[in-house]
Amino acid sequence: MAENYFGLTDTGKVRSNNEDAFIAQPVMSNRMVLVAVIDGVGGYNGGEVAAAIAKEVFIDRLNGLQGEIIPAMIDAFKLASQQIADKKLQDKDLESMACVATMALVDVENNQFFYAHVGDTRLYLLRDNSLVKISKDHSFVGFLEDSGRLTETAAMNHPKRNEINKALGFTNQIDTDESFIETGQSPFLPGDMLLLCSDGLTDMVDKAGILNIITQNASLQHKATELIAAANANGGNDNVTVALALNDKPQQRAQATMPAPSQAKQADDGTDGIKPTRQRQYIEEEISTKPKMGSNKNTGLILILSFLCLLFLASTIWLYLTKQRQTTPLESAAPAAQKMRNAEEIKLQDAIDAFKGDTLVLSDTSFKQPIVITDTLHIDQDTLYIKVRGNITLQRDTTFNGPALSIAPGNKAVVLENLKFKDFAIGAELGNSSLTLKNVEFINCRLHIQRKYRLPDGKPVTADLPVAKVDTNVKASTKTPANANGSR
Repeated sequence: MAENYFGLTDTGKVRSNNEDAFIAQPVMSNRMVLVAVIDGVGGYNGGEVAAAIAKEVFIDRLNGLQGEIIPAMIDAFKLASQQIADKKLQDKDLESMACVATMALVDVENNQFFYAHVGDTRLYLLRDNSLVKISKDHSFVGFLEDSGRLTETAAMNHPKRNEINKALGFTNQIDTDESFIETGQSPFLPGDMLLLCSDGLTDMVDKAGILNIITQNASLQHKATELIAAANANGGNDNVTVALALNDKPQQRAQATMPAPSQAKQADDGTDGIKPTRQRQYIEEEISTKPKMGSNKNTGLILILSFLCLLFLASTIWLYLTKQRQTTPLESAAPAAQKMRNAEEIKLQDAIDAFKGDTLVLSDTSFKQPIVITDTLHIDQDTLYIKVRGNITLQRDTTFNGPALSIAPGNKAVVLENLKFKDFAIGAELGNSSLTLKNVEFINCRLHIQRKYRLPDGKPVTADLPVAKVDTNVKASTKTPANANGSR
């Protein structure tokens, strides 16, 4: 076993099968080390199959790599996603399978690493006893934790912590969305360590507990074993997988060096050229206190010139300020203070962001009325039905001039029911999406609905842009949308 990389996986204490996989081996003719953690999605057999496919593709694609690193890693992820999707078409029993994965290519010789990531497996960097999370969780709970809205403890105990937004083999969005795969490159200094792990570890062991284990003076094998033992000791609710990589080159630490003594010539008096300290001090004092010819005249001239310079500078500043007062309108003399979001609109945005399903029901008993909007509310879900019970009014803050509600361009369908918009310049803004309004009221809004189209930049466009159609009287019930997120 090599001492600078190691991987380990365990079924845990609850699951009967292991849907995780890992890679920890040299590639590219031993020039780099490939470490990866893959977490299967889809239940018994399905998750295992998806993870096995991804592992095989990653090794095959990167083992003989000769060209650019990150494009090859992206290609490996896309190939794995496609092969998983193809396998699902061949076997209907596997139609719900997918996987999430984090991989790193470690170049110890050149002190750097490259990574690619999709899902909620994680990549950490340990440097100088500080553990830094490199990857971002592609899940709503992970987003709340990364943005500081949820503490680590709250995220670990959140009921939706295992719902993910992205996975390999789950959607073809990976082929069209450049941001689908998270990638990066970073220095990997002597003494640095990478930790890749599945959520079976991070849901059971907090960051402080992980740090305490991996900073022990022990082998990578021992650290991996202890991490899995800690997860199982705390419940072992899921499969647990870790992969470690270490830059084992000696750390370069600067050392203080005393200056070399000067080679003084020997003096005739036998003192080896070193004068007594008191004698040198007396000479320096004599030189510094000896009056110089013309010093009083020079001092007076300097004072006069300094005064004239200050006078000129003051007059220049006064003329500039006078000019500014004449040309700058009073209202723009000072920048307006940025308005902070209030608690009610934060709660409303959080409710929208956190919702996973088809119909979000909002009650006026949960919100103080009206809800004053200081910044645009965003709907990023693929499909969402917002239904109001009672009376909820969104009212524009006097300093806000944007739309009350913005619907993401890629959205398929949004339904708003029993909602009121008051005093907005724009009530709702959307792209080429379907919007249904049921008993929605616009009060003193300059523009009720604004539709925006995205066209190719710098290219000739031939298009027939249809008039936006807003359905205001829908009688048929809305169907439950297909869940576009992986749920584990």
